[in-house]
Amino acid sequence: MILLSLLITIAGLILVPVVTFVIGMLCMLAALLRMEDRPGSPYDVLPRAWARALVAIAGVRVRVHNPERGLGGTPHIFLANHVSWYDIPALGSFLPRAKFVAKAELFRIPVLGGAMRAVGMVPIERQNRKAAFGAYDEASKRIREGDSVIVFPEGSRGYDYPLRPFKKGPFVLAIDAGVPIVPVLLHGTREVIRKGSMLLHPGRVDVHLLEPVSVEGYGYDDRDALADKVRSRIAEALVSHYGIQSPPQRSAPVSTNTQTT
Repeated sequence: MILLSLLITIAGLILVPVVTFVIGMLCMLAALLRMEDRPGSPYDVLPRAWARALVAIAGVRVRVHNPERGLGGTPHIFLANHVSWYDIPALGSFLPRAKFVAKAELFRIPVLGGAMRAVGMVPIERQNRKAAFGAYDEASKRIREGDSVIVFPEGSRGYDYPLRPFKKGPFVLAIDAGVPIVPVLLHGTREVIRKGSMLLHPGRVDVHLLEPVSVEGYGYDDRDALADKVRSRIAEALVSHYGIQSPPQRSAPVSTNTQTT
């Protein structure tokens, strides 16, 4: 298995940049030609093709549970736990017209950053509170245009599956946009590639689309209650499916890992 992982990692180091360059250039060409962002457009199809290629390169099988909760054709906000860089291709491989709210540093990478802007991904400056809320305003605009939005409410990747505290911005976004939240539990991506490692491992990733949470009746002052409700739903799924307990929302998990985010 170690030899297989090494071979897959080498293949990934070669193929992922190639796939990213080719698909990225096609995305930017579509933007240059001012093609409309609609279902079936390059901005819809090409990101999924990129994600599926990355999943295939790593030898990953993505199993989606209750896909009907995210594929109804109407916009949603998908809020997912975040333990691996491969969370992104796992979700992007099947969700249509979904725009990620992603850290601004990614948008500074040549070709990748240009492609992300071309398809409508939303950059967020995580260390700047005012700029972060501006990013959520942009995400709300995307939703009004018919897109779904994917946010990792923990912020950065974690080292393990127990949930960390959720940030409030995604819930302000949900209340403002007025669309349902689909809580998402990802399991298996940590085993594909862990934070701090470059070694790829083949395997299965399970994506659980949980019961949607309506934001009807919630106002800005209810954002904490909404965050608790969504986080509890994911935490309960972690326990029921995998026996993994998470600490309460307002206390961070204790980690023996000395690395910083």
